[in-house]
Amino acid sequence: MLSTAARDAHPIEKQISMSKAVVWFRKDLRLDDNEVLHKAIQNEDELLFFYCFEASEFGKTSFGFAKTDSYRAQFLIESVSDLRQRLAGKGVQLIVRVGETADHLKTLVEQSEVEKIYTSKAIHQEEIAIQERVEEIPGIQIDYSFGSTLYHVNDLPHHYKDTPKVFTAFRKAVEKHSKVRKLIPEPFELKASTLKIEAGDIPTLSNLGIERKERDPRAATLAKGGETEAMKRLEEYLFGSEALSTYKETRNGLLGENYSSKFSLWLWNGCISPRRIYWEIKEYENQIKKNQSTYWLVFELIWRDFFKYMALQNGNRIFHLNGLKETSNNDWSTDRETFDRWASAETGVPFIDANMKELNLTGFMSNRGRQNVASFLVKDLGIDWRMGAEYFESKLIDYDVASNYGNWMYIAGVGNDPRDRYFNVINQAKRYDPHGDYVKYWIPDLADVSAEYIHHPWTESSSLFKEQSYPQPIVEPDYWKKYY
Repeated sequence: MLSTAARDAHPIEKQISMSKAVVWFRKDLRLDDNEVLHKAIQNEDELLFFYCFEASEFGKTSFGFAKTDSYRAQFLIESVSDLRQRLAGKGVQLIVRVGETADHLKTLVEQSEVEKIYTSKAIHQEEIAIQERVEEIPGIQIDYSFGSTLYHVNDLPHHYKDTPKVFTAFRKAVEKHSKVRKLIPEPFELKASTLKIEAGDIPTLSNLGIERKERDPRAATLAKGGETEAMKRLEEYLFGSEALSTYKETRNGLLGENYSSKFSLWLWNGCISPRRIYWEIKEYENQIKKNQSTYWLVFELIWRDFFKYMALQNGNRIFHLNGLKETSNNDWSTDRETFDRWASAETGVPFIDANMKELNLTGFMSNRGRQNVASFLVKDLGIDWRMGAEYFESKLIDYDVASNYGNWMYIAGVGNDPRDRYFNVINQAKRYDPHGDYVKYWIPDLADVSAEYIHHPWTESSSLFKEQSYPQPIVEPDYWKKYY
């Protein structure tokens, strides 16, 4: 029998309580450069990994469009599938649910008796409403991170509420006074929970109530969702094709995969971080070339940040008719017949219809195309800009709330830009599609129309166009005519 002194010298070890937490993935579907994941690994002993296909994301917009149409829904399914596979490769499972996120998290918390959730901080009201419901779960603490921007919110030279109202001022401020944080490496290993929780199936489109549509093979890219595909694209665009070296010259292109980076396809749901892109660009500049093009892609990432911080600063105002303006003199219409001709690519204006066909058949459209179809809808047809913004929300694979509404406000003249933006469709078409290659690619019925008339075929005097089924233009403003 041990003496009292001996027992004191060798105390019986007490059982140590293991800390458990949930990692709730939102628009951060990656392992690389993921602050949420990093903090959870640093602070907890066991982790549960969770994602929910939130029911509200598959409802209707205020104008009655499907919030998430087939192409983006399929891309999201692929992204979550890839995340599950990457986690499985590290010996842990991703718990997947469909429905009300807060309800499923509440059940998970009760099953696992965790007291903490690690997740990303939301910017927009619908996402904020979801996290507010999660915050109401009894006994739960939430640790938020902010990882969707190039410049971290805590590294801005000003409080986000004081974000400059003009992009140039914002850009100059962050370039001079802020630094892009170093990357957080993908974790080598993850701490799996010993709890047995049903993993759940990743839903199909049918499970989500969405009719499957195959992307047209003419699409600029048929890329799939997921961090694996995002990293492949980053490597190919930079170090494979070296297309980055000519980005500034090609970024207004309309045909092909490499006229632009296409990184927006993975940025919207966080399959890749803007910081990863930034630091790979820096590596490219060190190894291959540094020029205006390499800077210009960073410049575009800063634009993306600007829209994020403007949305954070202004809240729901970005969805209002007057946008960020106190008042507006615009008398916009919500005429559905006119809008539907735009949406269904039947305006009779080839450059507009070609771009809308690309959107409808592939879920993607070039930046130049987006600016033109938006300007045409708002300025030439006089339609409420929010109808266009919501249609883009429904159709675009790379729909990002802040960038989408920021750009539509910019075009509609209700953002912070003091200038009134108008894109003369005929002038733009002749400048960026001089031979009509893009128009003929998407509207083969016009294949025999000459380059001279392809962007205004109604002015052709021969019977060629008159024999086509292509419609007459829905409008013909006088200011187009000087470009005929």
